[in-house]
Amino acid sequence: MNTSELFVSDSLKEFLNSSPVNFYAVETSRRMLEGNGFSELDMREAWNLKSGDRRYVVKNGSAIFAFIVGSGAASEGFHIIAAHSDSPGFRLKPSCEILCEGGVVKLNTEVYGGPILYTWFDRPLSVAGRVILRGDDPLNPESRLVKIDYPLLTIPHLAIHFNRQVNDGNMLSKQKDMLPVIALGCENGKGMIKSLVAKELGVEEDSIIDYDLSLFDFEQACNFGSHGEFISSGRLDDLSMVHAALTALLDKSEELTSKTRVVAIFDNEETGSGTKQGAGSPVLEHVLRRIVISKGGGDEDFMRGVASSFMISADNAHGFHPNYGEKYDLTNHPRLGGGPCIKINANCKYMTDADSAAVFAEICKSAGVPYQYFVNHSDVAGGSTLGNILTSNIPLRGVDMGAPLWAMHSVRETASVADHYYTIKAFSRFFSY
Repeated sequence: MNTSELFVSDSLKEFLNSSPVNFYAVETSRRMLEGNGFSELDMREAWNLKSGDRRYVVKNGSAIFAFIVGSGAASEGFHIIAAHSDSPGFRLKPSCEILCEGGVVKLNTEVYGGPILYTWFDRPLSVAGRVILRGDDPLNPESRLVKIDYPLLTIPHLAIHFNRQVNDGNMLSKQKDMLPVIALGCENGKGMIKSLVAKELGVEEDSIIDYDLSLFDFEQACNFGSHGEFISSGRLDDLSMVHAALTALLDKSEELTSKTRVVAIFDNEETGSGTKQGAGSPVLEHVLRRIVISKGGGDEDFMRGVASSFMISADNAHGFHPNYGEKYDLTNHPRLGGGPCIKINANCKYMTDADSAAVFAEICKSAGVPYQYFVNHSDVAGGSTLGNILTSNIPLRGVDMGAPLWAMHSVRETASVADHYYTIKAFSRFFSY
């Protein structure tokens, strides 16, 4: 690694370690922004913006939209990079403690998104998320973040002696096999999570009304490889793209451009984006309209601005796996270390077309960055991402792309340091136009 790659690698690892769940990803993003002169706006209040203003909006504590107001007219439009804060895993159910024989306490969980289940076995896990506390106004309770910053749980696998066929394929029950163990020797585990959270926050248990808590892999992000060229971590999909987008925005924050530059970080992409903080909602449209209105524009200016805008939908791609080459397209399989990938799908699972692919390719060329293409093997079904969902609400011109990963949706994914460096360079170049 060169010095620049080492710097972005360390910065990415710090971001990942500080962001065990979606709420913390937004809080970490908020701290990055405020440390660089950005201030928060409230959607309930009037906005009074001027050229060069650095502002951000938070939705539900799990989505964040940052922007630098452009110097051009209200109709000038936007340069947008979109990504998402959530990753597949496990959420705690209410009243989650289950007392078992011998005083073992396990926790009742629900699977979020599509994780590779067996990668979660036999490793130190902990819990983080949002806790809702009783306040003076029942309609506006207090929200606090909590992270149990020590190993708390494990999901123990059944020994091979009881399942001799485990290596021949192991069907897993999400309700039976995937429940984590938290304690031993208890007479009654009821209320254990609430008690732990109350102690961590320094509040009374009775003040806790509800929570959004998730499991996370306690092991820290790290480099590996003969030259440290790989990054291993949970949540690379899609926090690596969140980090790249924010880093690029901050890198160009001293420059003033005619277009307003936006980083839009949505939640719930892994479950279809159909929430008020997801890409399927009108939240981004509302933010963009408010910017136009604050600059003295109306509907006509907004529509002209959308027609003049470009969006990069940044969600990681599948890097070519050396053990499973048959799963990939014959001529369009991106390799780790080969640069960001332009993602294409004939059935419009991605928003990319030849026009937008050409734009991103030229951005990469201008930035001195290699780029690749990802297309699914025609016999292998692919998923969708933010781009086509967003363009069903706002008819933006744009491209779907992402840095290549191995083991997407595993508890630990693998990326290339060089690809992350290349992606930041391409995003910075985009924000300089």
